[in-house]
Amino acid sequence: MNPGYELPLEEAGYSFGFLDEYAKREVRRAILKAISIPGYQTPYASREMPMGRGFGTGGLQLTLALVGPEDRLKVIDQGADDSVNAVNLRHFVEMTCPGMDTTEHTRAATLIQSRHRIPEVPLRENQILVLQVPYPDALVVVESSEARRKTMHGEGDYARLLTRLYEDIVRFDEITIAHRYPTRIAGHYVIDPSPIPRYDLPKLHRAAALTLLGAGREKKIYAVPPYTDAEPLAFDDVPFRIEDFRDAAGRRCACARCGASDSFLDELIGDDGAKSWQCSDSDYCNEQLAVRNPQEAVHI
Repeated sequence: MNPGYELPLEEAGYSFGFLDEYAKREVRRAILKAISIPGYQTPYASREMPMGRGFGTGGLQLTLALVGPEDRLKVIDQGADDSVNAVNLRHFVEMTCPGMDTTEHTRAATLIQSRHRIPEVPLRENQILVLQVPYPDALVVVESSEARRKTMHGEGDYARLLTRLYEDIVRFDEITIAHRYPTRIAGHYVIDPSPIPRYDLPKLHRAAALTLLGAGREKKIYAVPPYTDAEPLAFDDVPFRIEDFRDAAGRRCACARCGASDSFLDELIGDDGAKSWQCSDSDYCNEQLAVRNPQEAVHI
């Protein structure tokens, strides 16, 4: 998106946050229902946005319906603040929400919109996390009919989903799902937690912050309210586990930039073929760099 672009005069009368007030109220009503029934996929009238569906329109509509002039917004993509998706969405919100502040610091944000990651820093009660979701229904991998899936969700019938996990164990001796791991919310509904890695799922469990998930293309909103149980599906003899980032010698890999060994890491391949690791969460990486190497810290 062109940073110098301004709305044409005939379009400058958009309401705060691009969406009209009727659309915002409709989205907010859907959010309230989603919070009241944790994990339930609440349908809503997803609006057309000035970007293709699949590029974060669901999360963006949630953000625009909630954000106010007093808020401070952070937008990240795969943990990074400077990726194409994050920069374009942030600029669009800045352009349509005059007076609202944006930030790249997790601790300073009141509203965080994310694609495929949950920040490393634990979120607070006065923060809201919005996750962009491409496919909201965890059952879609075992049942193509939406009508049947609704019945299965209502009855808590996830036997076929558990069978799929069992087949994974039989074939590979472990559950190989790396992202979109099915997670049971408040003891009933099983959700697709968006393509966040397994590493992030424990952060959903009884988190202090409200987590909202929006799928614009599928026209669904669902939520994990604060202090709500979020338990990944697993078996007693094959427990759920997260990525451990250990090398061949069994040592936990560390970020090559800040030295952190307690964060989710991205694998980087250099021109010479050498592998290295770096924190996926750019803000957390900068924080750790400031603590460990103040003279090399990058202040955003």
